[in-house]
This record gives sequence, structure tokens and C-alpha cells, in this order.
Amino acid sequence: MAFKINGFTHSASAGVTLMEMLVVVMIIALLAGISVPTVSAGIDSVRLRSATDSISAFLNAAEVRAERRQEPIELIVSPKENAFALYSNEPGFNRELKLPDGISIEQVLPPESNPDSNNDGLRRLVLLPGGAIPSIGVQVANRHGSRRIVHLDPMTGYPRVDVVASQ
Repeated sequence: MAFKINGFTHSASAGVTLMEMLVVVMIIALLAGISVPTVSAGIDSVRLRSATDSISAFLNAAEVRAERRQEPIELIVSPKENAFALYSNEPGFNRELKLPDGISIEQVLPPESNPDSNNDGLRRLVLLPGGAIPSIGVQVANRHGSRRIVHLDPMTGYPRVDVVASQ
């Protein structure tokens, strides 16, 4: 059945059927279902990279402050709280770094020589001006199992990031 409106012929069967609409919706749902895990893994990877950059900058700031200000700096790593803290003798100086959701501190390297010590998992280091730089590494991971280790190089004092191979 055809009819004319303003000089144009229109068909009564013009439009989209319910079946065509369902097929299109199913295709969109399938594409979304396939892409969500990939996007999620990509976001977690960026979050891990950003967290390791932040840890590197935090460790570097601790070392630089100890050397330039000539004051001892206490570095505390708390795997339970996923956080780092810096303290000094200077009144009011304290810095904290909290890792983002989805990123966790797996371990602090090297492992503690006395694992029975009652310190609630806290790892405390003191950076002394003119003193030796402690050899420390912090292994962090995301929900997808990607891991990175941030090392404070004892020779140069600069942080270095290593990617841990998947197991």
C-alpha cells in the first residue's frame, strides 16, 4: 500500500521490524561483552604503570631530601594499607603515598631477616645523609596478575622499575 505526502510516495512497510532490532541489539551486546575484559585489563595496566612511576618518584624524593637537606628520613612501607610514608625531624614534614584501587604491594625485597618480628608487616628504613643507600625493592601487582618491582639502586640512589615475567 503506497500513499503520497507532499509529492513523495511512501510505503506502508517502511520501518524496522522487531526481529531486525533484536539482531542489531544482540550484535552490539556481543561486541560489548568481548571488549569489556580487554578494556579493563588495559586500564589496570595503565594504573600499574602509574603506580610504579609514583613509587619511583616517592623513593627518589626521599633520597633527595636526605641528601639535600642533610636530615635523616624514615621510609615506611605498609603492605597492609598499600601505602608509603616519609617522616623527618623537621616539624610538620610527613609525606604519604596511597596506591590506587586494584594495585597492591605484594612484598618488600629483600625479605626481612626475622619474619617473626611483630611489626604488622610494616617495613621501616632510615635514609641517612651521606650514608649508604639501602637496597630495597617493592613488588606491586594488579588484579590481572601483572607485576612490577621498583628498586632503589644502592649505587646510584635512583629508582629502577623491572617488569616481572608472568608465571
